[in-house]
Amino acid sequence: MATPVLEKFSFPGALGQILVDVRATDRRAAIPAVIILHGFKGFKDWGMFPPLAERLARSGFAAVSINVSGSGVDDEGQPAWPDRFAHNTFSAEQADLDRLLAELDAGRLGLPRPSSVGIVGHSRGGGMAVLFAGRTPRIGALATWAAIAHVRRWSPTQVESWRRTGRFDVVNTRTGQVQAVYPDVLDDVDAHADSVLDIPAAAGRIEAPWLLVHGSADEAVPLAEAERLAAAARPGVVDRLTLPGTGHTFGAMHPFAGMNPNLEQVFNRTVAHFGRALR
Repeated sequence: MATPVLEKFSFPGALGQILVDVRATDRRAAIPAVIILHGFKGFKDWGMFPPLAERLARSGFAAVSINVSGSGVDDEGQPAWPDRFAHNTFSAEQADLDRLLAELDAGRLGLPRPSSVGIVGHSRGGGMAVLFAGRTPRIGALATWAAIAHVRRWSPTQVESWRRTGRFDVVNTRTGQVQAVYPDVLDDVDAHADSVLDIPAAAGRIEAPWLLVHGSADEAVPLAEAERLAAAARPGVVDRLTLPGTGHTFGAMHPFAGMNPNLEQVFNRTVAHFGRALR
């Protein structure tokens, strides 16, 4: 089995540079590509994402992992641009995905135009992947891991305080850093939650095969959100994998501490799903 080669790229996104890792064993042929999208406070090199990219590349895909421009994280995995993180919005992430697909299809990421394109997103990235797949016919397969089903994530009390002080503080549990989030995302939600950021509505438009993965003990995104997505989807589109007693990252940690049975099952089902759907 050929060893995947990693190449790194960057190009302008909505809030700064989008950082991209591309892993592939064949850079001459037009092969299927799979975009890997992190969630809130996530980044392309967090825990389980590089091993997933390696697994996909060894299975014949071009694995395309990104840091969205509003992640605030540099290529060393450090929160180097807190202002970008503070200004990030759901719409900015959608714009970044549009730019990424344009670069990929133009052959500017070290590969010919892919024969087909899939996307896998975790948590917030899962919701963003649903929105993207729901409006982008080029996406031929979707996998969501612990995906959010709505963009209104905060209580009225939190929103009131946020508006009053001009910031909402979140703790980066990995670094201990307190990071501000500005009201940009609230403005984005108020303007678009019932239109272009309506995740269940996007779910109902998806025709591509969709693997929907969730842990029954998810402490960050309740299983009820997976139920909502499945109910919104068209009949026959969704293949569900619910992992009993499993949390938000399926037992994965950062730094990565190795595979476990739940994560192995998620990887295997995800790679097989893309293998069936993408040519």
